[in-house]
Amino acid sequence: MGKKLNFLVLAVLVASTLFFGEAFAAEGATDALDTGDTAWMLVASAFVLLMTPGLAFFYGGMVNKKNVISTMLQSFVALGVVSIVWVAVGFSLAFGDSLGGIIGNPATYFNFRGVGVAPNPDFAATIPFLLFALFQLKFAIITPALITGSFAERVRFRSYILFMVLFTLVIYAPLAHMTWHPGGLFRNWGVLDYAGGTVVHMSAGFAALAGAIFLGKRKQTTHEPSNVPFIILGTGLLWFGWFGFNSGSALGANGDAVVAFANTNLASASAMITWMFYERFQDRKMSALGACIGAIVGLVAITPAAGFVTIGQSIFIGFAAALTSNLAIRLKNKSELDDTLDVFPSHGVGGIVGMILTAVFAREVGLIYGETTTFLYHLLALAIVAVFTFGGSWLLYKLVDLLLPLRVTSDQELRGLDASQHGERVD
Repeated sequence: MGKKLNFLVLAVLVASTLFFGEAFAAEGATDALDTGDTAWMLVASAFVLLMTPGLAFFYGGMVNKKNVISTMLQSFVALGVVSIVWVAVGFSLAFGDSLGGIIGNPATYFNFRGVGVAPNPDFAATIPFLLFALFQLKFAIITPALITGSFAERVRFRSYILFMVLFTLVIYAPLAHMTWHPGGLFRNWGVLDYAGGTVVHMSAGFAALAGAIFLGKRKQTTHEPSNVPFIILGTGLLWFGWFGFNSGSALGANGDAVVAFANTNLASASAMITWMFYERFQDRKMSALGACIGAIVGLVAITPAAGFVTIGQSIFIGFAAALTSNLAIRLKNKSELDDTLDVFPSHGVGGIVGMILTAVFAREVGLIYGETTTFLYHLLALAIVAVFTFGGSWLLYKLVDLLLPLRVTSDQELRGLDASQHGERVD
């Protein structure tokens, strides 16, 4: 049953592009193209793509040695799976004609029909529409990859692939539509998410929380990171790629991109330093692992605010997120929750802090400017995203588990997923 289902999903996706796709012809006028903006967005898209292999190293270095390959592959495989899903129907669900502000019409850009090199002024007026679609693809790729850290060391690989497809279509696409589409519900409320604090990090965090609860605890819940240099390398690649993530969300080579670039760097630096010194304050050693987690938390928290706040405010956001996430991890460690790589305390909580502080500091509409509307809508959107993502992901885990058991057997888990799922191992 499982093999047939896997092959059927693959066949449907490939067949759809083969029989219904069309070439990316130069549709419409291209006079509005700006070569500088286009060049920057090509580079930014490549930066964001690099984040997923960076995440693979970051996660891979944290797990037991017998699960390094499987954990890294769970991130890396998203590059392939989500790319095909995005072309077939994912982009249309996220950015197609709005259906009630909740989701896009799947027929609007089905198989990238109408997605050519001419700009679409509704989304980005100076770059090819195709480039905009590919830039957005990189965000869709990394989101399910982030989730994997919560159920690392115990998930069946093919079941995870099915979950990834469903999550992209059912959870990610509606959130992207509501937040970034001109007709989206959150956007029309005035909710600000510059580069994905809500769409990417909060959604991944709450889906990760649901996954950790649904799959239950591992047989062996204590371990040392297998490769700290991998973690440092992964952090460096993520930090580097995050400049494309945030600065690229300006959709051009302009002043907003520069502001986002500066805020991205400084929030991460602030969070990393805060994390290290807070560890020392608690009479713990300043660890490389802690420095790396702190840096990532800062990057997560500044993502929704990157283009809306000052440099000083970005430093404070990094500081606040580091302390909050550090506390969240300590509370998690005292609970029965087995979120293997602390995805919810890092990405979920970091995203929440970033979303709230965006509404506090955002220029002209933030709470510090005497405005309350944006702040209240952010709180409302936060509640909706939490319920929708946690509840929706739980239902998806349940559905996938009915079709293909999600958790590996006890014997497979003890042998390690590298050997049991992939027939490979790290020597």
